[in-house]
Amino acid sequence: MAAMEGLFVLEGRPTAQLIADQLREQIVQGVFRPGEQINESVLAVQLHSSRGPVREALQRLCQEGILVSRRNRGVFVLELSHDDVREIYAVREAVESVAADTLLDADAARLKETCQALQATVRKMAKQVAASDWHAIARLDMEFHATFVAGAANTRLIRIYDTLAAESRMCIHNLELAYPRIDALVHEHQTILDLLEAGERCGLHHAIEQHMRKAVEDLTAPDQPDAVTV
Repeated sequence: MAAMEGLFVLEGRPTAQLIADQLREQIVQGVFRPGEQINESVLAVQLHSSRGPVREALQRLCQEGILVSRRNRGVFVLELSHDDVREIYAVREAVESVAADTLLDADAARLKETCQALQATVRKMAKQVAASDWHAIARLDMEFHATFVAGAANTRLIRIYDTLAAESRMCIHNLELAYPRIDALVHEHQTILDLLEAGERCGLHHAIEQHMRKAVEDLTAPDQPDAVTV
């Protein structure tokens, strides 16, 4: 398994949750490629762990949908089709629209705190766009949206969004060499933030819808393979 070279090494006795968290990050960064098999025994050796915690970690990621277990074959990294991409971004739009309404109806202090956090992320994103650091841009993109949803303070929305965020980052990394609108990223996120601060409910809903629609168009463009690979 070529992706194991240079893989994270955990100090001490790794737990299933720690293994799952680290492996999830490796997957969304493209260390493990879509469709690639994750070998439980090899992973356990690499991490100096027994197979029990590794097996549990893989089961957790299968439940999240990041990995797929195939009977009598093993566990593989999810391959995202164009239909999967459309579904992911449709659900993201729904969740973020609910979060937007919740934030606009929240007390002024929570709204202000969320907007300040979002502005800080937009500033960091602008710096990474200037540096053309795509991996950092992808991480900050999802950091912005996760912060937006977290501002709603709805634990179930946040839980749903965690899985969507991981799948979205897998999609976003696919665009590293082909993203046609890198300079528009900062503007689109700043627009969402400005509308949130202004309390423009209809405009905010429209901006979220447009942002998700454009992402789907980029990810499912004719020059993108039907099974999204990074």
